Parts: sequence; C-alpha cells; structure tokens
Amino acid sequence: MTHLLATSDLHVGYPENREIVAGLRPVSADDWLIVAGDVAERTVEIEWTLSTLRERFGTVIWAPGNHELWTTKDDPVQARGEVRYTHLVELCRRLGVLTPEDPYPVWEGPAGPVTVAPLFLLYDYTFRVDGVHTKEAALAKAVRAGVVCTDEYYLHPDPYPTRDDWCAARVAATERRLTEHDPDIPLVLINHWPLVREPTRILRYPDFALWCGTELTADWHTKFNTAAAVYGHLHIPRTTEYDGVRFEEVSLGYPREWQARAKPPRIPRVILP
Repeated sequence: MTHLLATSDLHVGYPENREIVAGLRPVSADDWLIVAGDVAERTVEIEWTLSTLRERFGTVIWAPGNHELWTTKDDPVQARGEVRYTHLVELCRRLGVLTPEDPYPVWEGPAGPVTVAPLFLLYDYTFRVDGVHTKEAALAKAVRAGVVCTDEYYLHPDPYPTRDDWCAARVAATERRLTEHDPDIPLVLINHWPLVREPTRILRYPDFALWCGTELTADWHTKFNTAAAVYGHLHIPRTTEYDGVRFEEVSLGYPREWQARAKPPRIPRVILP
C-alpha cells in the first residue's frame, strides 16, 4: 500500500535534525512525502534535504515556509522575495520535487483519488490578539512584549511593498486555482502556515500569531472539498478537527523543543490512508 506522509520544520541547520532527516525512510518505495516548509535557511541545506528525500520517496512535494525565504548573509544565494522563491522552485524542479507552481498531483488511495495541493500563502498580520484591531497596534504590542519574528529582518517581500501585499496576491491567485479544481475530488491542502486561526490560540506567546497566517483563508477547508489540511510553523505537532475537517501539524521543530518531550519525534506523519 502506498502512503501519503508529511513532515515540516526540519531545520536541518541543526546537526541533530540533519541526523534525523538522514535516517528518514518510507514505509514503501512508492510512498509520497509532503514537506510543508522550513527545511532550512541556506540554499545548500535545502538542496541536500530535498535531494536526499527525493532519492528515497516515490514523490516529494514541497511548500515553502518562512525560513526558506530568508535572505541571510551566509547564504551565497542573495536573491530576495519573489526572485528567491522562484529560484527555489527551479531548484525543486531540477530535483524532481513538486511545488505550488506545478500541476497538483493526484494520489490514488484505497478510498479513491485525492488531489494533493501545496500552497504558498504567507501571512498578513490579521491573526491579532483579542481587542487589538490594527496591524500597527498589534506590531507595537508585540514589540513591547519582546515578541518579533525574525522575518521582519530577513524575509523580504520584493517586488511587493509589504509582506501583506505579497500574501494578498498569493491568496487571490491560489483561490482562483482551487476554484477551478474538480469539486468531486477531495483535496489535501498543504500550507506552511495554518489556514485557520484556531491552532494559534495555544501559543506560549500569543502575539506571535501575527506571523502565522491570514483570515482570508478561514473558510477554505469548508469552501473546498477538503480531506485534510497539513501545516507546520507552530512547532506544536498534533491532530485537530475544525468543522469536521482534520488538520495535521506535522513539524519536527528545533532540537531544544523535541528533545524536551517524553517521546521521540514522530516523523513523517501518515496523512492517508
């Protein structure tokens, strides 16, 4: 039986995480693996990870996280914003890894076909704490709390004026594409950031939700025929259900996080069957 598996937030810049990735194996050679973002920051590490996984799994599907989009001083690839994203898409295509810019593949499971849709949507600062009504006020509150995502320094939105604008463009284009999809074939929606606000309610630092998604996708899991939604980013691996749709947070996270847990990391996660 072929499995549809998923993981995210591999952060292979940490030797402990790189060792885990080096040991990943499919259940069967034809298994599909979803990688829902935050592989690494440096392009050479992103390439090593996706190349390694592509050699082992029948199909590998990548959706970017915020860390892949960082432009850091120690990365020889200094492309920013959309140009960096395009560079990573081209890298994936050379490796035979599917991206949000490719036709959505169809996974044939025992219950019938499922379309696997990797998305790239970003965030727009609309996941605000209760009582804070504007982006400016929310960011000011986050600064006072000492909670500012590193994206503010390394994730450039070029050529868009802001990350919000880039998010709006990605959401609009992706929604048009999903609307054209055959509604009789269920979707597995993959996005690095959660499609709904609810998973961020348990964050230790509530202000960090600003960098975790957009309210523009709040109804996508019900608007579209969704079998499951896969995401990462929060480093809180768990299974939840919203409006009868299963949501899977599939992250590995940083070593200090998974080493503190009673059980070893459970990756990749079986999404289907």
